[in-house]
Amino acid sequence: KYRSFTIYVIFHSACEEAAGSSMWVYVFLGNVLRGIGETPIMPLGVSYLDDFSKQENTPFYLACIHTVGILGPMVGFMMGSFLAKIYVDIGFVNLESITITYKDSRWVGAWWLGFIVSGTVILLSSIPFFFLPKSLPKQGEEESNNTNTELATVTEQERFLPDEAHGDEKEKPVTFQEMVKDFIPSIKRLFKNSIYSMMILTNLVSVNSFIGMITFKPKFMEQTFGQSASKAIFLIGIMNLPAVALGIITGGFVLKRFKLSIVGAARVAIAASIGSFCMLGIQNFLHCDNAEVAGLTVSYKGYPELSYNQQSLLSECNMGCSCSLKHWDPVCAYNGMTYASPCLAGCQTSSGTGRTMVFHNCTCISDSVMKATNMSAVLGQCPRKGECDSKFKIYMALSVVGSFMSACGGTPGYIVLLRSIQPDLKSLALGMQTLIVRTLGGIPPPIYFGALIDLTCLKWGTKQCGGRGACRIYDANAFRITFLGLITGLYFLTNILGGILYIIIVKRQKKLALRNQENENGLEGNEVSNGHASINIAKKSEDTSKESTI
Repeated sequence: KYRSFTIYVIFHSACEEAAGSSMWVYVFLGNVLRGIGETPIMPLGVSYLDDFSKQENTPFYLACIHTVGILGPMVGFMMGSFLAKIYVDIGFVNLESITITYKDSRWVGAWWLGFIVSGTVILLSSIPFFFLPKSLPKQGEEESNNTNTELATVTEQERFLPDEAHGDEKEKPVTFQEMVKDFIPSIKRLFKNSIYSMMILTNLVSVNSFIGMITFKPKFMEQTFGQSASKAIFLIGIMNLPAVALGIITGGFVLKRFKLSIVGAARVAIAASIGSFCMLGIQNFLHCDNAEVAGLTVSYKGYPELSYNQQSLLSECNMGCSCSLKHWDPVCAYNGMTYASPCLAGCQTSSGTGRTMVFHNCTCISDSVMKATNMSAVLGQCPRKGECDSKFKIYMALSVVGSFMSACGGTPGYIVLLRSIQPDLKSLALGMQTLIVRTLGGIPPPIYFGALIDLTCLKWGTKQCGGRGACRIYDANAFRITFLGLITGLYFLTNILGGILYIIIVKRQKKLALRNQENENGLEGNEVSNGHASINIAKKSEDTSKESTI
């Protein structure tokens, strides 16, 4: 009794220690500091680049920056795939005593090693930023003494700005007090710009879809197509991300090669979004049958029978075994059916140790319509049927093509954003976009995606100290409909908002063309009435007319 009491006390002390652990605070603070450090890079960096480069070169430079930025996630996914195969407690436990493999849903990889490696790389990558000059000569100024290039840039950008002042005072130095005082009026000016406001809304919906997809895509590939978590992560890193990088650089090259205006850039972005949406729509029709798990997706006789009730795990063949319904220790029988545990399979004896353990005389195996001469079972779930592999290859092909198409619209969309805001509000606009999109587009999706996906769970695990743990197996069809349905719905809304944004841009372009025509007619009238006209004014009018052409 004393020994039992001692074990009880030790067990519950360990549970209380784990439940009261404050280690998560360090992970939270680390992510907060990382976010503070990386957030200014894109808003200020893009503004820095746009200010000192030729207008026609900006799209290509942006594409290069975003393409190089894809290398980080690509390496991260590949490193994550490698670390997912390493047990979380490596160096602290005897790995020979671990009875599960990395293909098991209960496996936890060495996630903490990723923070050590990435933290070191981030620290080293910050060093070059200290050597950036405060300002650079405007690209092309040293090649020409005139200001035609600069005037063209201003005209291209200002044509889509509201009719207010176009930031003529942007070169004047301001004090910190003046910046604080001007903050609220600047925000009001910013959101009065209909193109900017609609761009923020469109990006917000698009990022919600992307974050939800990238968060649960490995789990989707694991549950729907029977792939291991490490393989799913590896395939995303080695196939999808290079396609994204190629798409970004392609979009930037198209803008530079054909010298597209804002309307042209908007057309490219919308076409890319629609193409990606079509690829996503086809993916909805690719699915595999549920894994055959006795009592959950099939009956013990082997007939399809979906059940969310844990009591269905019990059958006549295991009724007298006093099996626990909380545990998930799957075994694969030689009839191709998975059982939630050796006990629920009715196994009487076992041989071997660790991962090589084999269970014998499993009475429930004989109840199946697929009579098995071998009444044995091995650790782990049974693999999916061969036809699922061919469907998975089609899914990956569609996913890669869709990723490429979607990325082709990334740089054009960014150019539309840059050219539709006042020069003096550029840094504020990009910073505000980053704040809104990362906050409302990055935090909520994992929450509501996860909550809805949890509704499709068939078997929940149990924590060591009691309580519900992670989901061990999902209803694959319900998972697919929920996951792809959410993404498709958000992508559809993104395209609707993109269409509205395009209409706003075209209307503003027509308004500008009409205004330029009126100005030109006015100049011609003055020329007739006065009998002479300034050649310089006529020349400027002609240049303005050419610049307004799409």
